[in-house]
Amino acid sequence: MTTYEGRCHCGQTEWTAQLGQAGHVLCHCDACKILSGSEATLNQIVPSSDFKLTKGHLNKYTYKGDSGNEVHCYYCPNCTAHPYHHQTVMGEKYVVRTSLLKGSKEFKPVAEVYGKDRAEWMPEVATTFEQGPPE
Repeated sequence: MTTYEGRCHCGQTEWTAQLGQAGHVLCHCDACKILSGSEATLNQIVPSSDFKLTKGHLNKYTYKGDSGNEVHCYYCPNCTAHPYHHQTVMGEKYVVRTSLLKGSKEFKPVAEVYGKDRAEWMPEVATTFEQGPPE
């Protein structure tokens, strides 16, 4: 496990996340597209104990995911960067936004989820799952 430091755009919030692998899981779901304004988000799923907020505080926005369960999106109250989401259907695991971690420019794609929602023009860059990751 390697610990990576993260920070939001404005610097009001900072955190650390422990990752077992330096890599991105691309998510093409419609919620991620709308919340990020991009075709995909870059993530990893980690135990909640592997994420530590070290500076500032986060606000929370909640919506219903595809499972019908709540998804809590945590974001900086000033610049609205999203360090992580908690999909309650996944128990005590967080979806950490790897693109906000120092050194993440060196990470390679390791998987894609919600491939069924990927834009036709976007090439497949890693093993793709039509919906969420396998259990």
